Amino acid sequence: MRNQIYILGKLMEIVIIFFVIMTVLFFLFRLSPGDPVSKVVDPMLTPEDTQYLIEQMGLDKPIWEQYMVYLKNCSTGNLGVSFHYGEPVFKIIKERLGWTILLFTSSTVLAALVGVFLGKISAWNKGSRLDNILSISALVCYTLFIPWFALLLLWIFGFKIGIFPLGGILSPELWVTNSSWFARGLDILHHMILPLITLFIINLGSYLLLMRSSMLGVLREDYIITARAKGLSEKVIRNKHAAKNAALPVVTSVGLSLAFSINGGALTEQIFTWPGIGRELIFAVSNNDYPLAQACFLLIALVVLLANFIVDMLYAYLDPRITH
Repeated sequence: MRNQIYILGKLMEIVIIFFVIMTVLFFLFRLSPGDPVSKVVDPMLTPEDTQYLIEQMGLDKPIWEQYMVYLKNCSTGNLGVSFHYGEPVFKIIKERLGWTILLFTSSTVLAALVGVFLGKISAWNKGSRLDNILSISALVCYTLFIPWFALLLLWIFGFKIGIFPLGGILSPELWVTNSSWFARGLDILHHMILPLITLFIINLGSYLLLMRSSMLGVLREDYIITARAKGLSEKVIRNKHAAKNAALPVVTSVGLSLAFSINGGALTEQIFTWPGIGRELIFAVSNNDYPLAQACFLLIALVVLLANFIVDMLYAYLDPRITH
């Protein structure tokens, strides 16, 4: 019963926070500098046609009336129509969301698995040469400036050596020919390697350092001493007792990283011209496309809130000492 009340309270909290975010986003975009009409209106249009277009966008109404329409549409799942594309926002996001999930989920999970493994090894061999090499390497990865690193990889492997494409998701010739799904899949993977390496290296450092720090704390716990006193092997103590509990902060970090990956790491997608949510978000904000920008931010907010909730539940499952 106590757990049910806690879960219900967390869900109510998510609803309230999401409503506040919706409201803030609406007024933030409309009070910010810039005019969406000037971005989409053809200068050759007559004033009458321009006024008609403004009315079609709903921008001729008072801001509070626009806000009520916005709340009504959101409550029914209608995210509006993009000012720039003239298409439903839901359709635009649906087309780009899969590419973002493919790239960023792959890089996050891969970096987490390798980071946890190396962090565990580093902490277990604290003070050794291996520990120093891994720690310094992780710090270098963690402090890399993403645009610089991405452009460096692009310049070396895409421009100079030429073994990887300079951007996009598929070679132009495969778009116009009846190529097989297998050929297209391999080509997508080929285009994906450089952005995947970029995100993997950047994320690897943080997971390694987080796991190492957590593991060092766990190794000082009494139950580790007890396990040694029972005569358990060092491998069992490291992998079954220490690593499992030490991974809890990493679980939180991975959960939130996966949630924030919905925004597509805007800079990474922009540099590699990867057609995901992050790149679309930059475009929408730059062009004052209110419906599209709001929908992208709302999607990010919703996923982050749900990820926090899921992580809370996972904590109790992974660590029996935690109760709600």
